Amino acid sequence: MAPPELSRNERKVLLALRGEKTASPEEVLERGGFSQMVEVMSAASWLKSKGLLDIHERIEVSYLLDREGREHAGRGELPEFSVLKAIGPAGKKEISELHAGGMSREQVQIALGWMKRKGWASIAKEGGRSFASATDEGRKRLGEGPLTGEMRILKAVEGAGEGGLPEAEAGKIDAHALALLLTRKGLLKARERYVRSLGLTDAGAALAASGMSVGEEITQLTPELIQSGRWKEAEFRPYDVQTFAPAMHGGKAHVLREAIARIRDIFLHMGFTEIRGDYIESCFWNMDVLFIPQDHPARDAQDTFYMKTPGPAGLPVELAEAVRKIHETGGDTGSDGWKYKWSEEEARRRLLRTHTTVNTIRYLSEHPDRPCKVFSVGKVFRREATDNKHLPEFYQIEGIVMEEGANFQMLIGVIKEFYARMGFPEVRVRPSYFPYTEPSLEVEVRFNDRWMELGGAGIFRPEVTAPFGIKWPVLAWGLGLERLVMKRYGIQDMRQLYMGDLEWMRKTAIR
Repeated sequence: MAPPELSRNERKVLLALRGEKTASPEEVLERGGFSQMVEVMSAASWLKSKGLLDIHERIEVSYLLDREGREHAGRGELPEFSVLKAIGPAGKKEISELHAGGMSREQVQIALGWMKRKGWASIAKEGGRSFASATDEGRKRLGEGPLTGEMRILKAVEGAGEGGLPEAEAGKIDAHALALLLTRKGLLKARERYVRSLGLTDAGAALAASGMSVGEEITQLTPELIQSGRWKEAEFRPYDVQTFAPAMHGGKAHVLREAIARIRDIFLHMGFTEIRGDYIESCFWNMDVLFIPQDHPARDAQDTFYMKTPGPAGLPVELAEAVRKIHETGGDTGSDGWKYKWSEEEARRRLLRTHTTVNTIRYLSEHPDRPCKVFSVGKVFRREATDNKHLPEFYQIEGIVMEEGANFQMLIGVIKEFYARMGFPEVRVRPSYFPYTEPSLEVEVRFNDRWMELGGAGIFRPEVTAPFGIKWPVLAWGLGLERLVMKRYGIQDMRQLYMGDLEWMRKTAIR
């Protein structure tokens, strides 16, 4: 059987491995005189396809310190040992007194949990108060000091530098302690890397030992080679037009970014101006000015992300008073309002915006007396249960038109024109309800012989526009982006849009 055709780089790899069981790609790179690792791995792949070489891969895990791990390693002891010291060997201490040591209540509770798990302490109630007592094992640990198995590992990781501590070395220190550390949040970060080794097969070893050499290989015939006569001694590299060649992928925008750019372009060509806003808003601007009652289900903590910091927001005094009157009695709008006592404290709470309508209402508050056409495309946040059609953050397409004579037919016309330019000429609307628009509608587009709902729209109620002194009708809409993109690209799970699947993005043509 004739030996297979080999390129110059393939022969260099074989000769670099001659007499060796296995070697790393880095060792082959140095021995073979290669200039780039891609030359080594490309030649190795071809040799593997020819049955001359095996490529072995394994995953090596190393550990780095996470935020709390760095803190504990720097202090030299784990939180449970700090609490054990605070209790002392004498016996017991009231748990409420343990918080004075600079640790938060939550940190103390976590430390006590680990102390019980390790048998260092027991918890008991006496007279309605909770006490922690050091056990014999706890007193023994106090005598031995803070250098537990976990702490020895944290110290070893700290000293390992940027490369981290290999898993095998950490296990040698204390395998049980390593397992405990990995169950605790914020202490260790695992870093995985692929380690490859190259080894000759029997056929490859025989071919490498057969006396092959690496001479000059010509891949392109030039005038200089012909004139000098060097082509006579050189070897021409054979070419196979049927040989597999890897696909080349140029850079391109993500399908979501492409859709957003297209939406911006459409609205700008329709004469709209783009506006933007902050992610963090007050309940006042996000809910109250839109005539959403303070007991509305959308305000529940199960639906909305409220902020612990920063603290309560400031309110514009005169506007807040006007909004209060409208919520309680309807003010001068002819409405009865919601007939409850409006809470300024509730209005001051901060949250992650639940819709981009807050952008447009802020814009209207600053420009109440001149016609406008504005839009925004931005992220909103809601406490949704994550599934194939819901995410806790998503994009919303928001817009308004305010001018004298604006009406419901104009609103429908703008929405239909937008979707027609997006490639959805069939649009229908049906009645709906929103607290801040009347009349209200939901928008559906036809795609692949099915109707799908993509958002809501309507005309702002007088209860919304009156506090700003707005005299003209305001047409408003809030439309979904992700579902539109999902239908266009045949995606069944919304999470795929955010998974960073490079292979899918490379193969997906922008539509």
